[in-house]
Amino acid sequence: MIKVNNVTFSHRDHLVHQGFSAQIQLRESVLLTGPNGSGKSTLFKLLLGLKEASKGELKLFGENPKKNAKLIGYVPQRRGFDQDTNFDVFDFVKLGLNGHKFGISFSRKENQLTKEALTLVDAYKFKDKALGELSGGELQRVFLAQALVGNPKILLLDEPLANLDLKRETELVSLVKDLSEKKKICVLLIAHDLNPLVGSIDKIIYIANHNLVSGTVDEIINSEQLSKLYGSEIEVIKDSKGRLVIVGARQAAHHV
Repeated sequence: MIKVNNVTFSHRDHLVHQGFSAQIQLRESVLLTGPNGSGKSTLFKLLLGLKEASKGELKLFGENPKKNAKLIGYVPQRRGFDQDTNFDVFDFVKLGLNGHKFGISFSRKENQLTKEALTLVDAYKFKDKALGELSGGELQRVFLAQALVGNPKILLLDEPLANLDLKRETELVSLVKDLSEKKKICVLLIAHDLNPLVGSIDKIIYIANHNLVSGTVDEIINSEQLSKLYGSEIEVIKDSKGRLVIVGARQAAHHV
């Protein structure tokens, strides 16, 4: 479904990615991680067709990403809006269908799709609330609903767990896993903290030093593999609660 073959990307003469290769299949939940500035969000932009690789091949369903961008639902890392806005949840989610149109749509089909998306993420109960009234966890559900309303085949989530407390974090991880199974879609998400996601992902893509490795958590998150990736000695240990800790290089540090 997603094929990245020997992709190199540079920005203003700065090398971001070099010789990346990976494959992601339908229904897989994939964690994209690595240190800040390693190019995780840039890879999302390549998949969305917002940037083009300098070299190599990147395909979505066998086509150039620009041709199949409509098959992607995307939740960016930061969604800015006026906290005093009176825009209600239902109309905001419906923008995922008709945001390119002028005026207000009263289409029954669009209203039904919007209702279904909100119900999927357990957010229909606050459909009439203004966005500014919602908590961080509720907002993430609404953003997720807007990304899902067009029935995408691929869902890209950029730092969806940022600024959530432990309870909301756990709820969102469970929700995303359920959505992947119910909707039969691929979920690719960016996160720095591996631990909330370890039991819910099928594959991990780790980016560092302009290089990429992919595989299961056990295949990638180990001392040998990460030391090779970083070019310096890295140790992966588990604490008394089974949480992974990556130590040995400042740029490799992850939260516990």
